[in-house]
Amino acid sequence: MATTGTSSESLTNVVSLTQSSSNGAPSADQPDGARAGGRMQSLQPLISLKPYLLKHKGMLVAGFTALVFSAVAMLSVPLAARRMIDHGFSADSAGFINQYFAMMVLIGAILAASIAARFYCVSWLGERVVADLRQDVFAHLARLGPAFFEKTHSGEVMSRLTADTTQIKAVAGHTISQALRNMIMLIGAFVMMFITSPHLSGLTLIAIPVIVLPLMAYGRSVKDLSRKAQDTLAEASAYAGENLSAVRTMQSFAHEQVVSDRFQDAVQRSFDAARDRMRARAGLTALTVFLTVASIVAVLWYGASAVISGEMTAGELSQFIIYALFVAGALGELAEVWGEISQASGAAERLTELLAVVPEIRTPDNPVPLPVPAKGAIDFDNVTFNYASRPGVSALGDFTLHVKPGETVALVGPSGAGKTTIFNLLLRFYDPTTGRVRVDGVDVASADLDDLRRRISLVPQDVAIFADTVLENIRYGSPTTSEDEVRKAAIAAQADTFIRALPDGYNTRLGERGVSLSGGQRQRLAIARAILKNAPILLLDEATSALDAENERAVQQALEVVMRDRTTLVIAHRLATVQKADRILVMDEGRVVESGTHAELVAKGGLYGRLAALQFGKEAAE
Repeated sequence: MATTGTSSESLTNVVSLTQSSSNGAPSADQPDGARAGGRMQSLQPLISLKPYLLKHKGMLVAGFTALVFSAVAMLSVPLAARRMIDHGFSADSAGFINQYFAMMVLIGAILAASIAARFYCVSWLGERVVADLRQDVFAHLARLGPAFFEKTHSGEVMSRLTADTTQIKAVAGHTISQALRNMIMLIGAFVMMFITSPHLSGLTLIAIPVIVLPLMAYGRSVKDLSRKAQDTLAEASAYAGENLSAVRTMQSFAHEQVVSDRFQDAVQRSFDAARDRMRARAGLTALTVFLTVASIVAVLWYGASAVISGEMTAGELSQFIIYALFVAGALGELAEVWGEISQASGAAERLTELLAVVPEIRTPDNPVPLPVPAKGAIDFDNVTFNYASRPGVSALGDFTLHVKPGETVALVGPSGAGKTTIFNLLLRFYDPTTGRVRVDGVDVASADLDDLRRRISLVPQDVAIFADTVLENIRYGSPTTSEDEVRKAAIAAQADTFIRALPDGYNTRLGERGVSLSGGQRQRLAIARAILKNAPILLLDEATSALDAENERAVQQALEVVMRDRTTLVIAHRLATVQKADRILVMDEGRVVESGTHAELVAKGGLYGRLAALQFGKEAAE
C-alpha cells in the first residue's frame, strides 16, 4: 500500500512480528510462573516501531549525537568540581578557578544546545512515527471487508487509531530518548565511579539487584493494567460515539439520562482501571527511589569514613557523590521510563493486532485483467452463499443469472430473499460459498479489486453522506472531476435546485451523515455521485425509496437516461419503478421463483402478481 509514511515492507514486518509474538506469548489465563518466561517478549510489540524509526535515519543520527553530547557534558561536571575542591580554594589559584568556571560556562552552553537539539529531533521523530503508523493502520483498515466490521465495533477501532497511537508517540520520541540518555548516564557514571573509587563502587554494585529486580517484577503488571485501562476507555468511547451518532433516536425515546448513566459507569470503569495502573506505577517509583536513596546513604557513610581516615580526598568523595547521584537519577528515571514503555507496549499490542488481521477479500497476487473497453456483462453461475453470522441459512441457493451488456434487470421479492446479497457478491464484499461470479467473462475473485469496483456504480438504500461540502460529496468516487461536471450530474439527478438553495450552494458543508438533509435529498446526492462515476454497471438498491411521488417521477426520468446503454441491476419493493425493466426476477429464500416482464408476470398470477395486487390494486393486477 502506498502512503507518505512507512512502506508496505514495514507493514509486513509488523504483521509477521505480531504473529510470532502471539504464538509465543503466554495467554492471560496462564499462571504467573508461565508468564515469567515471557516478560521480555511482552515488549516485542514495540519492536514493530523499528522500521518506522529507521525510515528517518538522518534524524535518528542527529538526535543520538545530541544525546551523547548532552550526556558527556553532564559527566564532565563532577571532574571540574573535584579539581576545584582539591586545588582551587586558595589565594594563589584565582586564575585556576577562573579557568574552571569559564569551562563550566562552556559546558553549560554545550549542554543547552545539545538538549535543545535532542528535544527537537526526538519530538519530530515521535510525531512522524505516529503519523506514519496512523496512515498504515488506516490504509490497512480501509482494505478490510465488511465481514471484519460486522464483528468489530467502530468505536473500538477509532480508539486504537487515536488513543493508542498517542501512547506510542511518547515512546517513539521522548521515552526512547530518555531511556538511551539515562543508559549512557548510568554506564558513564558507573565507569567514572570505578575510576574514582573502586571500593565504593563495589558496594554500589551490591545494591543494583535490589533496585532492578522490583523494576522487572512491576513491569509486567503495569503493562497488563495499561492494556486494561485502554480497553475500558475504548468501550466508553465506543458507547458514547454510538449514541451520539443516533442522537435523534436517543432523544425521541427520552433516553438521555439512561445513556448518561451507562456512559458514567463506563467512564468510572475506565477511571478505576487507570487508577490501578497509576497505583502500580507509583508503587514501582516509590520502591525504586527508596532503595536507591538507602543504598546511596550507606555508600556515602562508608566514603565519609574513608575521607576521615585519609584514604580519599574531599574532592574525590565529592566527585563520587555526584556520579552516584547521576546513577541514582538515571535509575529513578529508568524506573519511570520502564513504566511508560510497558504502558505503550499494551497500546502497540492492540495496534499490531489490527495490522495482523488479514483481509478475507483481497486482490490475488497475479490478477486477471478485465477486458478493455468494458462491456458490462454479468454472470452468476450456480452460486450458493451463506453469511458467517448465519451459517445454517443460505442467502443464495444455486443461483444463476446472466445479464447481457446494456440490459436492465430488476430484482423483486420479500425482505431477506437475497437481493442485496447479489450486489454484495458482485462488488466482491464477500466470495460465494460455491459457484462463480463473473464480470465481462472474468471471475471477480481473479480480478483486481480496484479495477472491478471502478466498473460498478452503486446507489445504496442507506446513503453515506460525509461531513464535507456538497461538491466533494458528489465527486467522492471521482475526486479529479471538474465542478462543471459535478453540476451536470446534479442536474441529471434532479438535485441542482435544492443544492443551489443551500446557504453556500455547492460549497455548503453538510453535517455528519448529512443530518441537515432530507432522505430524498441524500438519495439524490447518491444518484448524482453514481452518475458522475460513469461506470458501465449500475446498481440501484431502492434508489427512489425515500422520494415523494413528484420527486420519484423526476428522478426516475433521470435514471432512465443514465441507465441507457448501461447494464443495470435494480432492487425495488415499489413495483412502479421496475415496470420498464427488460427482465424482472422474482426472488424468494435465495432463489429465482419467477422471471419475465411486468406484463408477463402479472398475467401468471404468481408471487409477483400478488405483490402487484397489493400495490396497484386488484384491477392493475388483472
